[in-house]
Amino acid sequence: MCPKCWSLERQRLLALAMKRGEIEIAGRDIIHFAGEYSVTHLILSKQPSSYKISEYEGDHGDVRLDIEHIDLPDNSLDLVIANHILEHIDDRTALAEIYRVLRPGGEIICMFPIIEGWSETYENSSITDPVGRDMHFGQWDHVRYYGSDVRDRIREAGFTLREITAGPEDFLRYRLSRGEKIFIGRK
Repeated sequence: MCPKCWSLERQRLLALAMKRGEIEIAGRDIIHFAGEYSVTHLILSKQPSSYKISEYEGDHGDVRLDIEHIDLPDNSLDLVIANHILEHIDDRTALAEIYRVLRPGGEIICMFPIIEGWSETYENSSITDPVGRDMHFGQWDHVRYYGSDVRDRIREAGFTLREITAGPEDFLRYRLSRGEKIFIGRK
């Protein structure tokens, strides 16, 4: 964690991609699920048309939306940010909902724990207790660990897909996680 801005590696990677113009912010209507404060100032500095943080629990968001049943009209957003969200929920339902609310050309920005060496995502619905989930999925409230087939899940929702991965120089300079990716799905 950065002692100045409190950002984690994944938030620094997202910020780096925005600074380099790999993620377009200006003029877009954006919902940021479980918005990270360490990147909010950067998003706002890029002049989105609208920017709202959705918190499902708690009271520090602008709106309270259920990502599996988004209470917004079809084709109403340009960008949805779901950074380390999909491993907690019914991801197929959420991806379909995000696709529905995005305008044509709209994008989802998502990151999640992934083990590229696993060809299949590891899920086991019988594991429900926090200790078991922590042991199997890396955190007490996760319900899966993604394998390389996550790309198919994103495409099945209708998205085309591109990926951003930081290289060795960026890893060293910005203290990023080796091999971490940003997945960008486009409607």
